[in-house]
Amino acid sequence: MARYFLQLAYNGKRYNGWQSQQNAPSVQDEIEKCLAYQLQSTIRLTGCGRTDTGVHARNFYAHFDCDEFEDLILSPQFLHKLNHCLAKDIAIEKVLPVTGDAHARFDAISRTYHYQISRTKNPFSTDTHYFVYGDLNLDLMQYCASILLDYEDFTSFSKLHSQTKTNLCEIKEALFIVEPNELVFRITANRFLRNMVRAITGTLLEVGKGKINETDFRKIIEAKDRNRAGFSVPAHALYLQEVKFPETIWMI
Repeated sequence: MARYFLQLAYNGKRYNGWQSQQNAPSVQDEIEKCLAYQLQSTIRLTGCGRTDTGVHARNFYAHFDCDEFEDLILSPQFLHKLNHCLAKDIAIEKVLPVTGDAHARFDAISRTYHYQISRTKNPFSTDTHYFVYGDLNLDLMQYCASILLDYEDFTSFSKLHSQTKTNLCEIKEALFIVEPNELVFRITANRFLRNMVRAITGTLLEVGKGKINETDFRKIIEAKDRNRAGFSVPAHALYLQEVKFPETIWMI
């Protein structure tokens, strides 16, 4: 049985996240329908993670197995037909052969998210950015973002009543990228909890607005209590930016 990774991107506005679910549109369902049509066989995808309703992905991976049609699956024509079948808000960028035991979720070394914040009202970015009005103490926000690397338990930023077995994550990078009229919060970790990036971003914005100081921010993390942290920023400005895997899984 041959295994393949799909490298893809999607605008999550119309979908209830990546993962298939009853009575709600998902990115997974849309791609599986097109794969089934092209290969005349039921295909089940396994994604590199779950994205919440409305969240986007610039770089997402999913794997599937197929024991025939290798030449077809790896051909430019198959990629073209697959994209032609899909809606305009989903794009398959590559079909990649991988080792038989490669896993899109469990083999991921790190994931990087971007949260896009607009600093000026812009009618052309209302669906892609979160507009934040007023002054922000960016230096303190930047410093508190770096504090995240000192911790591993992020219960305070996790969605309540989730089925996650552990709230431990290794954050490798957390910083704000300053661009003209825009801030991008970039965060990289080995794994993320549900709602984690949006809760961290909202809390850091409260730091920037002077509602929380450095000591408060540390206490929030150490409390391991979601009720202590700030609000969750909206999903429409959050992007899964990058996913990294060991080089040993690729058969190219």
